[in-house]
Amino acid sequence: MKKIIIYTALVAFLVSCSATTDKKAELEKLKLQREELNTQIAQLETEINPEGLKAEVKAVSVKVTPAAECVFNHFIQVQGIVDGDQNIAVSPQMAGIVTAVYVKEGTNVKKGQVLAELDAQIVKQSLEEVNTQLALATSIFEKQSALWEKKIGSELQYLQAKSTKESMEQRASTIKEQLKLAKIVSPISGTVESIPLRVGQMASPGMPTSTIRVINMSVAKITADVAETYATRIKNGNVALVSFPEQGKEIETKLNFTSRFIDPTNRTFKVECKLSPKDVELRANMIAYIKIKDYTNEKAFCIPVNYVQSNQDGKFIYIAKQNGTDWTAEQRMVKTGMDYDGTIEILEGITAGENIITSGYQSLNAGDKIVF
Repeated sequence: MKKIIIYTALVAFLVSCSATTDKKAELEKLKLQREELNTQIAQLETEINPEGLKAEVKAVSVKVTPAAECVFNHFIQVQGIVDGDQNIAVSPQMAGIVTAVYVKEGTNVKKGQVLAELDAQIVKQSLEEVNTQLALATSIFEKQSALWEKKIGSELQYLQAKSTKESMEQRASTIKEQLKLAKIVSPISGTVESIPLRVGQMASPGMPTSTIRVINMSVAKITADVAETYATRIKNGNVALVSFPEQGKEIETKLNFTSRFIDPTNRTFKVECKLSPKDVELRANMIAYIKIKDYTNEKAFCIPVNYVQSNQDGKFIYIAKQNGTDWTAEQRMVKTGMDYDGTIEILEGITAGENIITSGYQSLNAGDKIVF
């Protein structure tokens, strides 16, 4: 058995050595063929071009656009929500049973109009009782006052009658104010959007089922959250373009409010702009997109961002340069600024009238001959 193993290993070693030798021989053979081919190529080149003239370089076909100054605008786009400038949830100011509801959803109401009323029978009875007492106190005071003017009776009797009358008047006034609390009154003019109240229902202050929502959409406001990154560039008065994707309309307005508070939970601050819903049908909680202009350069060179290329030295574009009757491509280093919607501003590196290569630049090298 031991002899068989040794014999097998020896055979494998000899086969391996043989394979290595064959590969080396094949490599030497290929090198020799390459040298022969190189010699033949050199001989043919000499026969074709005996004086060593360079082959004519073919010009690259390109398109150019003259550089011209433009106004570059940069916008920040955020998503906002539409709301009425006045959107009020009207709640009763006292607890009680609803006895009447005077409006329904969609009803146009005016400021001060009564929307619903609660049961105030006990308060009314109290007012009647106090009014009866007030009438008596008034009568006594008038008689006591007439006697006092004639110097009949004491001053104390006059003052007591006066105090009793004034006290009854104050109580009556207080109960009348309580009676007003039984009425749910609209604090604004607008449209009733929701009214969950029903006759016979128990209503209480601040309860969602006891509130009537009134919205005034004569002036709409769009609110949105903007990232803290733009805090130094967003201010009141910035131009804002409001668009509604469902209606395909864009309205220009201005920011009328920018919050001075950064929300610590999402690092954003609120912005708001207003617009009149004359040209577009607006509804509360509708989605709107706001493009806020945060930067403007009145004198910039604006070109598509894909014209700008980069290398180890920085960013560059290709300029068509005339040399006699020929045109060549010049690699021009440029200083860029901001970019927006596929357009970038060039701050330095080009002047008005220079021909920027706008097509065919992908296959160019500096100094290449071009034609357009």
